[in-house]
Amino acid sequence: MKKFRKVLDGLTTSSPASAGGSPSCGSAAGTPTAAPTPRELDVHETLLSEHFHICKTVRHGFPYQPTALAFDPVQKILAIGSRSGGVRILGRPGVDCYCQHESGAAVLQLQFLINEGALVSACADDTLHLWNLRQRRPAILHSLKFNRERITFCHLPFQSKWLYVGTERGNTHIVNVESFVLSGYVIMWNKAIELSTKTHPGPVVHLSDSPKDEGKLLIGFESGTIVMWDLRSKRADFRIYYDEAIHSVSWHHEGRQFMCSHSDGSLSMWNLRNTAKPFQVTFPHGKSQRDGRKESCKPILKVEYKTCRNSEPFVIFSGGLSYDKAGRRPTLTIMHGKAITVLEMDHPIVEFTVLCETPYLNEVQEPYAVVVLLEKDFIVVDLTQSNFPIFENPYPMDVHESPVTCTAYFADCPPDIIPVLYSIGAKHKKTGYSHKEWPVSGGTWTIGSQTYPEIIITGHADGSIKFWDATAITLQMLYKLKTSKVFEKPKGGEVGRSAELVEEDPYAVQMVSWCPQSRVFCVVGISAHVILYRFSKHDANTSITSLEVRLQCEMEDVISPSDTENTVCATDPGGHSPQPQPSSPRSNTPDSVRDSIPCLRVKDRVIRMPPGYQAELVVQLLWVDGEPPQQITSLDLNSAYGLLAVGNCNGLAVVDYLQKTVILCMSTVELYGSADPFQRLTRSPRKNRQSTSDFCMRGLSNFYSDSKKRIRTSYQSLTELSDNQVSLDLERSKSPTSVPYPSSLHNDPRGTAEPVSNLRASHYSPVFYLLDNESRENSFSRSRSSSVSSIDRDTKEAVTTLQFAESYGRKLDTLPTPCLWVGTSLGLVLLVPMSIPMDEQERMEEPITVAPTGTVLMLKGSVLRFGFLDCSGGLIQSPYELWRDLNAPEDPERPRRRKLVNFSPCSSQETASDGHLAVVCSERQAKVFLMPSQACLYVHNITESSFVLRADVVGVSNSVCLACFCANGHIMILSLPSLRPLLDVNYLPLTDMRIARTFCFTNGGQALYLSSPTEIQRITYSQEMCDNLQEMLGELFTPTETPEAQNRGFLKGFFGGNAQTFDREELFGEAAAGKASRSLAQHIPGQGSVEGVRVAAGGVVGDLARARIALDERGQRLGELEERTALMMSSAETFSKHAHELMLKCKDKKWYQF
Repeated sequence: MKKFRKVLDGLTTSSPASAGGSPSCGSAAGTPTAAPTPRELDVHETLLSEHFHICKTVRHGFPYQPTALAFDPVQKILAIGSRSGGVRILGRPGVDCYCQHESGAAVLQLQFLINEGALVSACADDTLHLWNLRQRRPAILHSLKFNRERITFCHLPFQSKWLYVGTERGNTHIVNVESFVLSGYVIMWNKAIELSTKTHPGPVVHLSDSPKDEGKLLIGFESGTIVMWDLRSKRADFRIYYDEAIHSVSWHHEGRQFMCSHSDGSLSMWNLRNTAKPFQVTFPHGKSQRDGRKESCKPILKVEYKTCRNSEPFVIFSGGLSYDKAGRRPTLTIMHGKAITVLEMDHPIVEFTVLCETPYLNEVQEPYAVVVLLEKDFIVVDLTQSNFPIFENPYPMDVHESPVTCTAYFADCPPDIIPVLYSIGAKHKKTGYSHKEWPVSGGTWTIGSQTYPEIIITGHADGSIKFWDATAITLQMLYKLKTSKVFEKPKGGEVGRSAELVEEDPYAVQMVSWCPQSRVFCVVGISAHVILYRFSKHDANTSITSLEVRLQCEMEDVISPSDTENTVCATDPGGHSPQPQPSSPRSNTPDSVRDSIPCLRVKDRVIRMPPGYQAELVVQLLWVDGEPPQQITSLDLNSAYGLLAVGNCNGLAVVDYLQKTVILCMSTVELYGSADPFQRLTRSPRKNRQSTSDFCMRGLSNFYSDSKKRIRTSYQSLTELSDNQVSLDLERSKSPTSVPYPSSLHNDPRGTAEPVSNLRASHYSPVFYLLDNESRENSFSRSRSSSVSSIDRDTKEAVTTLQFAESYGRKLDTLPTPCLWVGTSLGLVLLVPMSIPMDEQERMEEPITVAPTGTVLMLKGSVLRFGFLDCSGGLIQSPYELWRDLNAPEDPERPRRRKLVNFSPCSSQETASDGHLAVVCSERQAKVFLMPSQACLYVHNITESSFVLRADVVGVSNSVCLACFCANGHIMILSLPSLRPLLDVNYLPLTDMRIARTFCFTNGGQALYLSSPTEIQRITYSQEMCDNLQEMLGELFTPTETPEAQNRGFLKGFFGGNAQTFDREELFGEAAAGKASRSLAQHIPGQGSVEGVRVAAGGVVGDLARARIALDERGQRLGELEERTALMMSSAETFSKHAHELMLKCKDKKWYQF
C-alpha cells in the first residue's frame, strides 16, 4: 500500500509539470534526481558537509521564570537561575553567558566562590553542582546528589572551601567544594534543639557564620527556632524559640546582634548578650489598632541589614505590606535611619541582594546598590542618592515588554542603517536614571575580527516593532515603532470589531517585510491590515492614505471548468482595481449586516510624524456580508517596482503604493484561468455560521468562522507568557479527522516570521500535526491518491508565499520582466508578469498592467519559499530602490530621482537571455526549475514523516544553500542547485508554537528563535563561525587581587584573632570527622569541559580547545600548588626562627641545667 501511494504521489507531482513541458521529476525520499535539461549547466558547487555544524551561540533577553540570584563582589559578575534549570551569568555589556543543567531541574540557590572563578548551584532535584567559570563556556566540574534529604538552604563563607547545606529534615551537612565530598561532620536537628522540645523545628531556612567568630554557625529553622552552634565543641551556645515563622536572618557586621524577618510582617532584633527575647520588634508597615497592638501584615520574605561608616545603617526588605488593600503592587522597602522609602514594582519580587564595597562580613558594609530580580524584569537601585534612582540597564531585558509575536533576522545589512536608527531612537530614551556606571562590570569582551552589521526585528502583541542591533553576538535596542498610532482609539462607548475579535490586542503584529536598502518597511497586523512605512530623518505633517480591499471568494459560482472560460483577464486594471471605499461609521452593527467596513479606523486628519519610520499607506481587508476578513497569510514588497502584494485564503491583492491604488484583486481560482489543474466541485449551500460543524477549518480558510470565540482562544495562546503545551483533547476538539492538502506556516520571502494568528487553527498549526500526525499523513495520502483531479468542496486555496522578482512569465520570453511568484497551500506555483513604466514621471501617472499567464508549477505540500540563482549558481538579489529622504529640503541643483538597482532594463541582452534558476521549497519537497523553459532540473523530497516549518535560501561561505527547519526538530541544509543533503541534525524537537512562529535563518550561517516567551536564542550552522565562537564570547573570570581585610593588622594576624584560630580543615576533614555515609549522597564527576569542547568537536580545533582547557586546569592546579608552597615556606621560616631562638637560649647551658 505504501509503495502504491508513493507511485501516485510521483504521478501527481510530475503531471502538472509535464503538462507545462518540463520532464517528470518524481523521486524517492531524500534522493535528488536530475532531469534532461535544454542545455548543460556549468555550476561549480563549493559547499561540503565539512562547512556545516550546529551550535548555540548566545541567548538574549530576560531569563524566563527566574528563581535565584547571586553576586560576586570582587569579580563583579551576577548569576540568575531559572525554573527550567538555566543559569545566566552577566558582566559588563557583551559578557553574557547561558548555562543549562542537563536535568532541567529548577535552580533553588546560587553561591559564588568569591574571586575563585567558580559557582555552586543547588537544584530542586537535590543536587549540588560546581561550575568552572574560568573558561568562556562554563562547565560542571563536580556534582553531588543527595539521596535521602531535600536541600533547602546553602551557605558558603568567604574564603572557605566548606559549604554548609541545610535540609528539609532540619539537618546541616558540610561539603568540601574542592573535591565535592561530603564531610562526616553533621549537625543533626535533634542535637541542635533541646531534648525537651516535642515538635520538629522544620526545614533549615538560614545558615550563616558569625562575623565575630567563624567557629559559630547560626541556624534558622522555619518554625521560628534559632540555634547558635559552636562548631568546635559541637554543642549549642544558645537557642531561641520565637512564635512567628522565620524567613531570613541578617547580621550586624560586629557580630553582636542580628535581625530576623517573620511571616507576620515583623522585624525582630536580637542581641547575643540576652537571647531570652528580642530587644526590638517592629512592624514597618503595620498600623496601630485600638488595643495598641500592630495589625498583621504580609510576610517579609527577606531582610538585609547593612551598616555605613558615615550614616545610619540600611534595612532593606521585600514584602511586609498590610492586608487592608487588595491588588497592591509588590514593594521593596528601604529604611535609612528614620526615613522609609517604599519602591513599588511592576512584578512580584523573586529575590534581591545588596551590593557592598567589601566582601568581608566583619567590616562596615557600605552598601551602594541593590539588585532586584522580579518575575519579568531586572533592576538595580542606586543607594548612594537620596531619591534612589535606578541604573539604566545595558542588557536587552525588555524583549518581552509586550509578548513577541514574530521575528525577522537580517545579516550583512547596509553599514549606515544601524547608526541612523540608533540616532533616531536615542531621542526617545527615558531619563531620570542614575548617573553612575553600571555596577555589574566584571569580565572582559572585545568585538571579534569577523563582524558585519546585523539587525533583528521583533513584532509584539501591542502593535509595537523593535529594531535591535545584533552585531557581534550582542543585542542592543536601536529604535521602537508603535503601529497603533496609525489608528483612532475606540471611544468609551464604542467598541471596535477588532477589539471584540482579539480582545485587548487588535494591533498585534503578524509578520513584517523590510527592504534595508530602500528602508521601506511593511507590517501585517492581526486585524487584517497592512501598514507601509517610509524612513525619513525629518519630521513631517502629513495624512495617511487608506485603501480598503474587498478580498472575498465565493466558491458557489466559480466552480466548473466551463465557468473559467469567462474569467475576466486582468490586463485591464479597471476590471480588478476596486476603488478605495469610504469607511463606514463605527456602530454596534450586528454581524449579519456588517459589510464593507474594516476592523480598525485609520486617522483621517493631518498628523505630525517625528523623524524615523513614518506611515504612508494602510491597506485593510473589509467585512463581507457579515463575515470578518480572513487573516493575511503572505506578504512581499518591492521598492524598485513600488508594489506591495498580500494574500490570504481567499486570494491575492497587489497594491501600487506609489500611486496609492489597488491594481489587482483576484481569487486564486481566477489567477489560474484555463490552466487550473483541478476541477472545482460545487460547494453545498452555506450553513448557519453558528454551527460548530461548519467550523472544520480545512486548510487555512475558515479561521475566522465562528469568529469571536475562535480568535480569542487562538490569540490567548499567542500572547500568554507560559510554556504550557497545547492539549491533545483541545486540539482534536477543534480539528477535522481528515485534513486534505495540509498547509504549513507561511514564510515571507525576506526572512520574516510566520503568521501568528493561526496558533490553534488546526489545519495550519504544526502543533496539531505533531499531536495527530497519523491522521495528517493518512489524509494527505488519501487526498493525493483518491482525488487527483478534484478538490474537496470545502477547501479554500490559501496564498502562502509571495515574491517579486525579475523572471520569465512565459516560456517564450527572451528577456526577464517584473514578475510576482505566488505559492499556494495546495503546492501550486503561479507566475504573474507585470509591465511597469521605467520613466519616473510615467511611473507616477501611467497604470501598471498585470496579466496572469496561467503558468503553473507543482510541488507536494504548501509552498514556503522562493529563491533565484543565475546560471553559475550565484544568488540573484531582487531589484530595489536606493533610499532617498522624501521629506528633505529640495536641492534645485540635485533633484531627488529614483535610483533603481537590478531592474531588468538595465540588464544586457546577452546576460538576460541566459535565463535563471528558480528554487521552490514546500513543506515536503524542494525543486529547482530552469527559466524560462520551466524544466525541472532537480527535485529532493525533504521529509515524508514530518513537514518543513521554515525554509530560506541563504548565503554561507561565499556560496548559497537551502536551509530548512522541520517540525520534528531536524535542521537540514541542501546544496544549490543540485539539492544535495549537506547537513541533517536532530537539533530541537518542536514543543510549542513559539518556536515554529519565530524560527528564521539568515545569511552568514546564523538563525534564531524564541526559546522562551522572554528569550531569543541565536544559533549557527556554520563550522567557520563555530570555530571562531570562542574568541567572540566574553571572558567571565578576570584575575583580580582579593582586597585586604581592613581591620586585620599585622600584629593581630601574627598573634592570632578569633577568625584566624579557627581551622575548618581540622574539624571537617576526613581525619577528624571521618567519612559520610555513602547512601546519603552520591558524587558525580562532571564532564569537565566537554561542553566547551563540543563547540568545536572535530579536527584540529577540537584538539586546540581541549589543550586550552587542560592548560587552564593545569594553571589552576599550579596556582593552588604555589599557594601551598608559600604556606609551607612561611611555616618553615617560623619553625627556623623558633629553632634559632631555642638554640641561642640553650647554647650556654650545661647538660645538668636542662
